[in-house]
Amino acid sequence: MAVTESVAEGAYEEARAVHEGILRRQSARESAARTYARALPIVPVRARGLTIEGADGRRYLDCLSGAGTLALGHNHPVVLEAIRRVLDSGAPLSVLDLATPVKDAFTTELFRTLPPGLADRARVQFCGPAGTDAVEAAFKLVRAATGRTGMLAFTGAYHGMTAAALAASGGAGDVRVARLPYPQDYRCPFGVGGPQGAELSARYTESLLDDPKSGVPLPAGMIVEPVQGEGGVIPAPDDWLRRMRRITADRSVPLIADEIQTGVGRTGAFWGVDHSGVTPDVMVLSKAIGGSLPLAVVVYRDDLDVWRPGAHAGTFRGNQLAMAAGTATLAHVRENGLAERAAVLGSRMLTRLRALRDEFPCVGDVRGRGLMIGLELVDPEGERTGPGEDPVLGEGLVPGEPGDPDALLMGADTARSPRPADPELAAAVQRECLHRGLIVELGGRHAGVVRLLPPLTISDEQAAAVLDRLSDAVAAAARHRRDHGRGRRRGDGPAPRTG
Repeated sequence: MAVTESVAEGAYEEARAVHEGILRRQSARESAARTYARALPIVPVRARGLTIEGADGRRYLDCLSGAGTLALGHNHPVVLEAIRRVLDSGAPLSVLDLATPVKDAFTTELFRTLPPGLADRARVQFCGPAGTDAVEAAFKLVRAATGRTGMLAFTGAYHGMTAAALAASGGAGDVRVARLPYPQDYRCPFGVGGPQGAELSARYTESLLDDPKSGVPLPAGMIVEPVQGEGGVIPAPDDWLRRMRRITADRSVPLIADEIQTGVGRTGAFWGVDHSGVTPDVMVLSKAIGGSLPLAVVVYRDDLDVWRPGAHAGTFRGNQLAMAAGTATLAHVRENGLAERAAVLGSRMLTRLRALRDEFPCVGDVRGRGLMIGLELVDPEGERTGPGEDPVLGEGLVPGEPGDPDALLMGADTARSPRPADPELAAAVQRECLHRGLIVELGGRHAGVVRLLPPLTISDEQAAAVLDRLSDAVAAAARHRRDHGRGRRRGDGPAPRTG
């Protein structure tokens, strides 16, 4: 018995040494720009479905899923079989933009899933392999098609890290894109939330476009996420998204739907815009459409197809393995009703997580759509943002009395007063989750939102285990905060972002 225990202990120490050595070499060799590796010091060596095994032998439930890339989880059999078929066939793996049977199968399956009104008149542009490449291509396309240059985007947006995509994202430093308020309930930019906040957002958009002195000329396009992911898991209200569709259509402004993270069943519909019934003019797609491998495309109305040959290209736009894996993923999600499954299971998970909001004052909000879920952590002792002191609008938004005809603009009955975000506590919850074998991501305006992006194949039992571990992590972090206080003084700034 003692010998067996000694052997096991030796094997563990050896595995741990390998794990630590790889992490040390990564830290010494890789760019300071690395993100996930800082908050998640693990070394994955095997993975299947929801589960990852590290080099040190520890197992984790992965609710990051490659930032939403793994719709079917790690190494799903249908994906592996699709890749093996291409490898065993002797087909070329890189073909630039030449036609191949693999590409033909991918475009056929992709068009089968597109929103009504787009599939029958769509064109597809294969671009560089990352989502940000698709955003860049979409911006070039609508600028060429309209002859205009400006773009409209929304506060809190995230569209990628290349120049034009970053300029349209919430963290841009050199602003070249006009920003519009994205509606949300918990931290409404107008201090009212609900349908009233969405109405004010729509009115502001109309005013900006129609006012000749707004300083914003008619743009080449508007880009919007059906659910803001990096922005803090904020679903766009369906009525509001339909309103954006009417506003842009009436003014001949192409509407670009960024479905890079929301697509392929993630939100409980095949595409995030399907919830509202909106048909965009352009869709930018990546992540899950490659079945875990790099692939990105732009899909758009045929009348926008003004490209000259070679106007937008990319050496790796013909990734045959990714197209085969993507075809298998798209078909499996469609044929097995995984989007509908995500809607049902996501609703149950949200219901249980909302109980944490009632139990722990540090859980300010729980929100999401389908299997795209977020918990916003707040400082329960922080000063509330009152309706007359909105951080975006400043002073002057004073609620009217109930029944006041101006109540819509003043937010008489629904003015929100959220506590300040607590990125330090969110980071503590993430660490507690990792300690319990659960991988989660952070997002939101101040990295104060714990995000869940489990694969669509997650079982009921696995979902229960995820919620148990997350709940326990929140309790542990809240208890530590209560017993030991904050690690930093208020005003020291948010914790570093991890993704």
